[in-house]
Amino acid sequence: MAKGYKESDIRQKLVEILQDSKTGLSGVEISEKLGINRMTMTKYLNVFAAEGLVQQKNIGNINLWFVEEGTEQFSFPSDYFKVKTKYLEALTGSSSQVVNLIRNCIHSGATIPKIMTGILIPAIDSVEELYQQGKIGKSEQKFLNSLILQSIQITNVLHAEENLQKNVILISDDTKNTLYSEAAAVSFRFNEWKVFNLGNMSDAIDALFDLDLQKLLGKVWKQKNSIMIVVVFSSSEDSFKFFAEAINAIKAKSGKRLHLVLCGKLKKKTTAKADLVAENLEDVLQWSETTYESFAK
Repeated sequence: MAKGYKESDIRQKLVEILQDSKTGLSGVEISEKLGINRMTMTKYLNVFAAEGLVQQKNIGNINLWFVEEGTEQFSFPSDYFKVKTKYLEALTGSSSQVVNLIRNCIHSGATIPKIMTGILIPAIDSVEELYQQGKIGKSEQKFLNSLILQSIQITNVLHAEENLQKNVILISDDTKNTLYSEAAAVSFRFNEWKVFNLGNMSDAIDALFDLDLQKLLGKVWKQKNSIMIVVVFSSSEDSFKFFAEAINAIKAKSGKRLHLVLCGKLKKKTTAKADLVAENLEDVLQWSETTYESFAK
């Protein structure tokens, strides 16, 4: 870290000076303007370039840095609602607008889990609502969902710490809930969980599922001083009952370190048994952190 600066400060100041320059700036000029050692600044520029914040162009014998087109600074947490609205509007535009908006949120210091719960999951719900109301067709629904998935996957290039005591398996049963599980995977990862996202497991609904899942647990969950949370995303009472019955059978053998969470919006509360039944990801994340803290004491 450059002395006297936080990384977020460097991002903001870098965007400001590059946006004010129509012709771009060299690494030396940027270092001088920010008062940061040239070698240190070069490292930051390379990191920011990998994240898509800036780009480098060779103009003659000089290497100049530019802000990526569409870069915008936000102020969080106050701008979450503003960005939520802008994101829904961007979905009707180009894919680059959608991707740039999420990149700008990251560069502006938004927390990754909050991007998922406050911006992208509301977008998933909005697309589903538009489809159910007949305002968009199946093709457009799939296209918009693919843009949301691209937004979720932007975070793949970002590093997140991993706590081997915190393990989570994510299961979904259809396309919409698979998007929820993708957003959940990112949120958990940036809360330091080791994530195993199984995606759409609707084709695994059979009498052998509990044995199949138990084999997976035996391979990925070997550390005794750790917990495992299995989160099932569904909109179907039948799916909840099936997965809950299978996982609860495994829980009986695994003890108190294995937990089950059911997440979904049903017209009536599910009768399936679980450690937590929730309607939204935010509640699941909060409960998971509390459960881990109780375990770690």
